[in-house]
Amino acid sequence: NGDEVADHLHSVRQIQRTTGAFAALRKDGRVVTWGSKFCGGHSEAVQDELRDVRRIQATNAAFAAIRQDGHVVTWGYEYF
Repeated sequence: NGDEVADHLHSVRQIQRTTGAFAALRKDGRVVTWGSKFCGGHSEAVQDELRDVRRIQATNAAFAAIRQDGHVVTWGYEYF
């Protein structure tokens, strides 16, 4: 739902997109995603890991986030 996403889109530092989804990195290091689940728009499976994120990067259908501790978290289409 668009209203639910909008409630979380504040203090945004960076936005990346795939062909069917968006990911916004907030200043507090959390990531908000929306769009097609096949293109990374649903990050529920990794949401607990998406904390203290420094940067996000997108491919055609997946995202990667690098955290402050150097760990990389990925989600979206598994072959990208």
